[in-house]
Amino acid sequence: MNHRLETTALWSAYVLLFGGMIFVKNEHAIHIAAQIVILGLFAISFNILFGNTGLLSFGQALFYGLGAYVTGMIAKKFGGDHFLWALLLVPLVAMAVALVLGALSLRLSDVYFTMLTLAFAQLVWGITIKWYDFTSGDDGIQAIPKPEFLAGGLHYYVFAFLVVTVCLYLLWRLHRSPFGTILKGIRQNPTRVNFLGLNVFRHKLLAYVISSCFTAIAGGLYAGLDGSIHPDMFVWTMSGGIILMTILGGMRSFFGPIIGVAVFVLLEDVVGRSTQYWSFFIGAIMIVVVMLFPKGIVGVSRQFAGLFAKKGDPLEHS
Repeated sequence: MNHRLETTALWSAYVLLFGGMIFVKNEHAIHIAAQIVILGLFAISFNILFGNTGLLSFGQALFYGLGAYVTGMIAKKFGGDHFLWALLLVPLVAMAVALVLGALSLRLSDVYFTMLTLAFAQLVWGITIKWYDFTSGDDGIQAIPKPEFLAGGLHYYVFAFLVVTVCLYLLWRLHRSPFGTILKGIRQNPTRVNFLGLNVFRHKLLAYVISSCFTAIAGGLYAGLDGSIHPDMFVWTMSGGIILMTILGGMRSFFGPIIGVAVFVLLEDVVGRSTQYWSFFIGAIMIVVVMLFPKGIVGVSRQFAGLFAKKGDPLEHS
């Protein structure tokens, strides 16, 4: 399939499917769609590191939880009218934290980088649990207020969809920019990129900061979805779930991660209503899919389309 045609088709599908949810009256369906778009922003932001730059961070949940807690705590303390101001503050806080953590962890490589990002996330989780007077500990923060115009599931969904769409467009432009090309070069051969006179560490740090800022925005949006947040948002299983969803959808495609999120969330919803052992069945399904289709859903679709293509390599559009 022609790459431009594929991109147009995926953007159109995204806008039609999730934009069309504004005409749906089912509150549960709207809530599921909101979860998908918010987690989709998290997954695509993470893929700036993983799929583009080749950095496997097991601690991006730190920024997801950070965005949620900054938004939730400010709105809870100062009132719902400050919810939007808190959401605007979130990427700035994430940027400051990411600059410090990135400067420390990106000097390491491979498994050491992965483990250090995991350690930072677990450290923040521990602080959140223990500092009860400030964070409410393992009780989390409940009844987070929002502005009146965001009251109701549909109104908040429209708001979240618009914010996520703007963020995805910015990330897509980054993905297609010269900077995005350099990140892919770093993933493939950082030594060669360094020989070209480009600062590999600086580009990795910038990718880490950008990924963290958009991940924090996703967390801030989640704080307003259910009106409650909890320390488990910082836990490594949150990061692990996003990694799995990204691989499931296809980490070499811009929209692959959100497709993986959609499949995972829908599976969780359908299977979870059928059996109390839903986590076992979902885990088994995901293992089978990832083992049989390592290029993800998008990779499989490209391979299938390649059977009918006259020319070009449909398997890899990185």
